[in-house]
Amino acid sequence: MTEYRSENPFGVRPDGTEPFSAHAGATSSPPRATGTLESGLLLEAFDAQLFREQSETVVAKLEKHLADFSIRGLDLTDPAILVDAARALMTTEREQIAAFDENRLAAIVDLYIKTGIQVHSPGYMGRQFSGVVPLSGVIDFVSSVVNQPSSFYEAAQLPNVAEKIMAEELNAFIGWDPGSFAMVTTSGGSLANLTALLSARNRAFPGYWSEGGSALTGQLRPAIAVGDDVHYSVARAAGVLGIGDAQIVRLPLNERHQICVERARPVLDAAERRGLRVFCLVASAGTTPVGAFDPLDELAGLARERDLWLHVDGAHGASLLVSDELRHKLRGIEKVDSLTWDAHKMMFTPAPCTLLFYRNRENSLGAFRQQASYVFDEEPDIYTALDSGEKNFECTKRPMIMPLWALWAIHGRALFAQKIEYLCRLTGDVHRILEGEPDFETLHRPEANILCFRYRPPGLRDEDVHDFQVEIRNRIKFEGNFFISKVNVGEFAALRVVMMNHQVTSEHFRMLLGEIRRVGQDLLRQTHQSR
Repeated sequence: MTEYRSENPFGVRPDGTEPFSAHAGATSSPPRATGTLESGLLLEAFDAQLFREQSETVVAKLEKHLADFSIRGLDLTDPAILVDAARALMTTEREQIAAFDENRLAAIVDLYIKTGIQVHSPGYMGRQFSGVVPLSGVIDFVSSVVNQPSSFYEAAQLPNVAEKIMAEELNAFIGWDPGSFAMVTTSGGSLANLTALLSARNRAFPGYWSEGGSALTGQLRPAIAVGDDVHYSVARAAGVLGIGDAQIVRLPLNERHQICVERARPVLDAAERRGLRVFCLVASAGTTPVGAFDPLDELAGLARERDLWLHVDGAHGASLLVSDELRHKLRGIEKVDSLTWDAHKMMFTPAPCTLLFYRNRENSLGAFRQQASYVFDEEPDIYTALDSGEKNFECTKRPMIMPLWALWAIHGRALFAQKIEYLCRLTGDVHRILEGEPDFETLHRPEANILCFRYRPPGLRDEDVHDFQVEIRNRIKFEGNFFISKVNVGEFAALRVVMMNHQVTSEHFRMLLGEIRRVGQDLLRQTHQSR
C-alpha cells in the first residue's frame, strides 16, 4: 500500500478523502466475519451509541460528586454488608448475555463513589493521594477506551512522544544535561524505587544479573543506606534484590527528621567493618511520616566521597520543583543519580503515574538485561528509539503519562505550582494555629503539606499518650466527618494531616480541632469512670 503523506497527516486529503485508506474500493463499513453471532447483545455491548449513553449516565453522577463541597470523611461499611450490596447489583443471568440496564449502572456508580475516601471533600486530610484535576480523569477515560499499552512506540505513538516531551519539560527543573538524561514511567513509586535500585546494584556488581549471588564470592555483601524514615517500599525493594534487612544500613536523623550527614559517616564506616559494601544511598524528598526533605546537596558530596549511587525517593516532594517559591527544598537535586517522582500525588493526576529519572541515560538501561525477540527489535530505528520496554519492568503498561501531559499542554506549569504553593502555605497556617492551642503539641515545623501533632489535654497521663492518639484517630474516622491518618513520631503515635485539597481552609482545620477535642474529652471521661 502506498502511504499518503502531507503536512497534516492526521487530517483529510486536499480532495476530501481520508488518509491511510488507499485500498481500492475501501468503504467506511467494517468487514464482516464469515461466521455469525448468536446474539445481537454481543454487538450491543460494543455499540458506539450505547457507549455515549452510558458515558452520559456516569458523567452526570461524577458532576454531582465534584460539585459536592460538604464536609465528609470516610463512611466505613461492614465488608459483609458491602459484599451483599455489590452482589445485589449483579445480573442473575448465567447462560446468555444480559441486556444493558441503565439503572444497574447508575447504582454501581453510586455505590463506588459512596464507599471510597472522599478526596474532593474539605473533610479529607488523611493521605498523600489527591483528588485529580477533573480534566486528567477525562484523559484517563480516553486511555481506558482506546487501550494503547505504552511500553512500545508502535502500540502507543502519542503516549511515547508525550513521555519524551514531559521528560524534557520536567528536567528543566531538575537541571541535568538535556542530551544525557533519561526518564521512564512506572506504575507507582514502589516500582520506580525497585527499578532504580536494580540499576544501582547492576552497576556496582556487574555479574549479579547473570550469575546471581555466586558472582559475589570473596566480595563484601551488597548493602544500601537509607534514612531511618525511608518509605517501606525501599526495604521491600531490597528484599526483592536479595538484600536482607541486615544489609539495610539505617542512617540517623537530626531534629528536623532529615538524614544527619555527619552522623552518617561513622555508621557507614561501621557497616564496612561488618563486611558490607554499601553501593547505594537512598534519600527522601518529602518523607511519608512528616514530609521532611533530606539535605541532597550534602548527601551528594558524601556519595561522591564513597562512590555511592544516590537515589532520591521524591514520590511526594519532587513536585515542589515546578514552584519558584518552593524548589529550593530540593537544592542539589542536579547532583543525584536517579529520582522517583509521583505525578499522582502532588501533580494531581489519576494513579498510578510515576516518573523515574536518571542523570545518566546509560544507567536507565542497566536495570534489566534481557533479549526477547517478540518485543525487542534487532535493528533500532527512529520509532523504537522511543520504546521503554527495555527500561521498565512492565511489558503491558498504561499510558499513564497522558493525563499529566494533557494538563501541562492545556494549562501549563502554573496550574500545578499554584495549587502546591497554596497547600504548603495552608499547612504552615494550621501549624501556627496549633502553636496557639495549649492543649495541642506540635512535633515539627512542616516543610511542605504534611503536619503531625498530638492532642495533650490536662489530665492525660504520659503512659496513655500513644493509645489516646490512636483511639482519637479511629473515632474520628468512624464518625465520618473528617479523614485523618496517624503515624508514630519517636516513641508515640501522632495525628497526621496531609493537605492535598485546595478546597480545605484553615477554618476547616479549626473544625477538625473541635472534633478532636470533643472526642478526646469523651475518651478521658470514659477512662476516669473506669478507674
